[in-house]
Amino acid sequence: MKTQYFAATSLDGFIATEDDSLDWLFPLGNVAESSYPEFIANVGALAMGSATYEWMLRHAERVTAETGSAWPYHQPTWVFSSRPLPSIPGADIRFVNDEPRHIHPEMRAVAGKTNIWIVGGGDLAGQFHDAGLLDELILQVGSVTLGQGKPLFPRRVLSPVLTLTDVRQMGSSMVELRYEIARPV
Repeated sequence: MKTQYFAATSLDGFIATEDDSLDWLFPLGNVAESSYPEFIANVGALAMGSATYEWMLRHAERVTAETGSAWPYHQPTWVFSSRPLPSIPGADIRFVNDEPRHIHPEMRAVAGKTNIWIVGGGDLAGQFHDAGLLDELILQVGSVTLGQGKPLFPRRVLSPVLTLTDVRQMGSSMVELRYEIARPV
């Protein structure tokens, strides 16, 4: 079982524009041709930041058109937020206002032998990393630059913490990089 941060990023390290748009990402490839279907099949719990969750709410029609449901996940999802947010009927969403180190044991228990996915955003993934809970980064890098926006991983992580374990080209516009995160001994 791993805790993984799986995200798409621009070449210059942004996961969204400054106004939380992902429109730059959609023309770059087909999710069915990526590692996502295999990845999500091995996920038993999700962690999501409030900005990512609110993006899902604002784009419910688009999400429904692409996935057949306003909430495309069957796994329990912990949404980390310091403010109240509306729920989505029928979705197993657990709103928490706490640190990842306090919530992670519950997520592990629910996920069992499957993985935990840090869906977004970059700061939440950084909080899991800071607590020593993040095992792997799976980054799909698109052939675009945004110049500014929401950072992929707003932390300083110096070598030899990250070990590149796999590289996979995805069409002519994206590449997937996988990194293991070494924990201090």
